[in-house]
Amino acid sequence: MKTLIIAEAGVNHNGDMNLAKELIVKAKEAGADIVKFQTGFDDTSKYAPKAKYQIRETGEGSQVEMCKQFHLEFEQHKELYEYCKKVGIPYLSTPFDITSVEFLDSLNLPFWKIPSGEITNLPYLIKIAQTKKPVVMSTGMAEMDEIKEAINILKSNGTSDITLLQCHTDYPTQMKDVNIRAMLTLKDAFNLPVGMSDHSMGIEVPIASVALGASVIEKHFTLDRTLKGPDHKASVEPEELKQMVRAIRNIEIALGDGVKKCSEDERDNIIVARKSIVAKRDIKKGEILTEDNITTRRPGNGISAMKWFEVLGTKAQRDYGEDELI
Repeated sequence: MKTLIIAEAGVNHNGDMNLAKELIVKAKEAGADIVKFQTGFDDTSKYAPKAKYQIRETGEGSQVEMCKQFHLEFEQHKELYEYCKKVGIPYLSTPFDITSVEFLDSLNLPFWKIPSGEITNLPYLIKIAQTKKPVVMSTGMAEMDEIKEAINILKSNGTSDITLLQCHTDYPTQMKDVNIRAMLTLKDAFNLPVGMSDHSMGIEVPIASVALGASVIEKHFTLDRTLKGPDHKASVEPEELKQMVRAIRNIEIALGDGVKKCSEDERDNIIVARKSIVAKRDIKKGEILTEDNITTRRPGNGISAMKWFEVLGTKAQRDYGEDELI
């Protein structure tokens, strides 16, 4: 099964269309399956505080003022959508308000990506579900009962194709908080496909998640981690994104089909690696074969060492030199 790799550009364009387009090109070059942005501005009131990580990366001030700096208008998103088609990588964007849902629905996106913060937004979930498109939903900050309720809302309003992403909503996420095994808990509890939306530093977590069965990986990336903005520090740079994609594709191949058998490529090595019963020293014809005069050594093209007790106590059929196959 091929893992869907979402390269999360998010707001790492810093409101600059040239940066946004370069992110699209880099996502394509890295081999990602899709590049994702964020759409919406009406989701934040003037009273909304910044998160600690946002203050750390962008300074004091209101969240709404910060959002203005990284906001792209609908027409700009439409331009990015068209640019993605030109580059050859699908465009995706997470809507953060109902107006953005309506706009993005007009672009006929392949599925919805619901962010962690909207998992308790009832009217938003209903609006998404009524489009009847598949949903990939992050579960950061959520308790199991909240996830269950969101799933029920989506299903009861028209969407049953749901993938759940384990996610920890802190940027960057410390390794002690990643909790990859929670992805398996979600799979067992809700019998739905699962994946990982990773905000940790580096690429180890996505690779490990794929090895444990993730069907979707979402990872923030940036052109430069030193740029000013809320998400740059928790993002990988283009070369790291490329390494991550390559590693995931290798893991997919390495996972195999689960059938334990001798492969064709290793069959030729049986003779080299396994052992046969051989003469431990020179043996005369008619001599009784004992542990004193026979042993097991490579190569494995003689009598198998598994027949040891069948050979012990028999008579030598001819003279043998040391190391000769019996």
